[in-house]
Amino acid sequence: MLDVRALVKHYPTAGGEPVRAVDGVSFEVRAGELVAIYGPSGSGKSTLLMLVAAVMRPDSGEILVGGHEISRLGDRDAARYRLHEVGFVSQTFHLISGLSAIDNAIVKLVGSGMRPKHAQQRITPLLARLGVDSQAERAPSELSMGEQQRIAIAKALSTNPSLLLADEPTGNLDTRRSRAVLALLSEVCREQGTAGVLVTHDPEALGYVDRAYTLRDGRLGEHRPDDTHLPLLPTLEQT
Repeated sequence: MLDVRALVKHYPTAGGEPVRAVDGVSFEVRAGELVAIYGPSGSGKSTLLMLVAAVMRPDSGEILVGGHEISRLGDRDAARYRLHEVGFVSQTFHLISGLSAIDNAIVKLVGSGMRPKHAQQRITPLLARLGVDSQAERAPSELSMGEQQRIAIAKALSTNPSLLLADEPTGNLDTRRSRAVLALLSEVCREQGTAGVLVTHDPEALGYVDRAYTLRDGRLGEHRPDDTHLPLLPTLEQT
């Protein structure tokens, strides 16, 4: 479903030596899998997700989703791809202050052409599953950070996306809620045949994924919990 090939994204610096945020990264995620990209802040995880979401373009490499190259999409096609194919859970929730929680959760459904009444009926069971159905009519400012996060997750999952991208989705949740959200993301991928990529620095999240990689200094390595020094996966140029 998702095939990332030799992906590179560097940022220039005042000193002249570029920051290698994503440096020759290659990996695959099959339909129904949830894969973790594990690493500390600043390791390139969020940049990698932004590339896969077609929010930014790579310097080189390819991103294939369902066999289609998406890394060179124009702005309009990239927006259409994110609306219809991608469920994105970001560290910032992007909730609209003037809308209720449930109206925020159905934004993508309405944007894809569904009537608001039908969209609310569709989203309500998911809000209940996330434990925020009782907060549906409240404004984002009346919700806790954890409740806002779960509304954002509901919005991401509302369209049954073929690709789920989650950037630290449990960062604002307590342990019990974190486990429930991680279990939900894993179940959604398996039940709906969604390819999921979870970036995290939480080691507990690794117990809910099918495979895990470690990202360090823009380079991807196979994650082995008992390893203190993780080997780097070869780039396509090295294979």
